[in-house]
Amino acid sequence: MDNTVRIHLGGMGVLVTASTRGIGFFVAKGLAEMGARVVVVGRRRDSVERAVDKIKSRGGSAWGIVADLSTRQGLEEAFEGAWSILKGLDALVFNIGNVDCEPCYLHEVSYDDWVEAAKLHLIAPGYLSTLYVKKLLEEGKRGVIVFLSSVSVREPMPHFVLADTARAGLVQLAKSIALRYAEKGIRAYTILMGSFDTPGARKNIAVLGSRLGLSPEEAWKMFVIEKTPLKRTGRPEELSTLIAYLLSDVAEYMNGATLTIDGVLSRCAV
Repeated sequence: MDNTVRIHLGGMGVLVTASTRGIGFFVAKGLAEMGARVVVVGRRRDSVERAVDKIKSRGGSAWGIVADLSTRQGLEEAFEGAWSILKGLDALVFNIGNVDCEPCYLHEVSYDDWVEAAKLHLIAPGYLSTLYVKKLLEEGKRGVIVFLSSVSVREPMPHFVLADTARAGLVQLAKSIALRYAEKGIRAYTILMGSFDTPGARKNIAVLGSRLGLSPEEAWKMFVIEKTPLKRTGRPEELSTLIAYLLSDVAEYMNGATLTIDGVLSRCAV
């Protein structure tokens, strides 16, 4: 029995970053299935085209942009391209991939690793938000930003010290946007995610497991399934439906909020 709540987004134009695979693709596909017009972004043309084709094959409306979000040029190309394609932008969902060295511990990282973490997890969402908010103010339009982060910013995982440290600022960024621009109809939220079954997550857990002599499946069970009280990972439709709710007008009074979706993985109460 399918108990998924269906929200219709009525042609809302949404840019979803890093969305050719994994979490980003889950979100882009899910929002498109709920009626959004989505722009997906990736670094490789073939992966962008494949993601767009998959969404369209299920009846969704999708376009693709090839851009490197670790650079200023890439961020500007992604934003300006999406705004042009959709004739405006109702929402921005920020997602990004992992720092190359992670999972890695503090004593293993280099200066360049810290720079990469800052570019991906702080500068990219910050500059995209600047571009988007400035455009909304110039055009007198309303808009929504959703930052995808991790529950590990509240309960740090030492092997993700780079991402955890850099992403912690997204909560402050969302709250700052809400405080300053709420009266203009601009909203921002942060979602702290637990485990979802993606190629990236599988790869990270396999690396951790190899250090303990575990097979990938043994490591997945130990680090993910057994540590989550629900004994499962999150489902793509659970995340995309939560985001769709935040994009809808009924979530306006929650502006600036930080929400957790983690199957009770984290034990932090605030």
